[in-house]
Amino acid sequence: MKITILCSAETHPVNSYLERWMSAYSDDHEINLVRKRAQLTGGDILFLISCSEIIGPVDREKYSSVLVLHASDLPNGRGWSPHLWQIVGGAEKITMSLLEAEDLVDTGRIWRKETIDVPKHALWDEINDLIFSAELKLMSFAVDNFSMVTPTAQADDVEATYYPKRSPADSEIDPQLTIDEQFDLMRVCDPNRFPAYFDMNGHRYVLRLEKVL
Repeated sequence: MKITILCSAETHPVNSYLERWMSAYSDDHEINLVRKRAQLTGGDILFLISCSEIIGPVDREKYSSVLVLHASDLPNGRGWSPHLWQIVGGAEKITMSLLEAEDLVDTGRIWRKETIDVPKHALWDEINDLIFSAELKLMSFAVDNFSMVTPTAQADDVEATYYPKRSPADSEIDPQLTIDEQFDLMRVCDPNRFPAYFDMNGHRYVLRLEKVL
């Protein structure tokens, strides 16, 4: 089987997980990791993981199946950074969806869903491990069951919800609120890419959480 993975950012923390998955499957399949839509040459499966480009019909037709990994129980939570928004909102379980790519974002048919528990004490790197490990499990399911999957349409009796794209401003901490009130926000902030911060006395301060016990 010829498999392509499109992950836009070389610095995204998911990359080490993708490399591990590729190593496990490379003896039986031809697998390429690319960064840009222009590098798509065609094959059996195209996985879109943390992909920032729109992959239109012309590129999708190069593959038998084009699949997206999305961290929400679709059709709820379409859009950007769904697991972060959910955890900030207090969620302790995240449903991962493996779905077909379509022109309208996150509207494709579902291949499989997996639900994972996210402990209230888990920090950003531990959350990443849970999410990325679930993504690898879904990728393996897609490859191992490629010829047997019967995709299902997203529920039409459930109103779809959408998340906006997160920005650095979404990591701002209010110094007037307690740590307890903002802990869910603080613990999802990647200290390397989107650190938690607050402004006070004419200066900006960055906060970094580290679990020691």
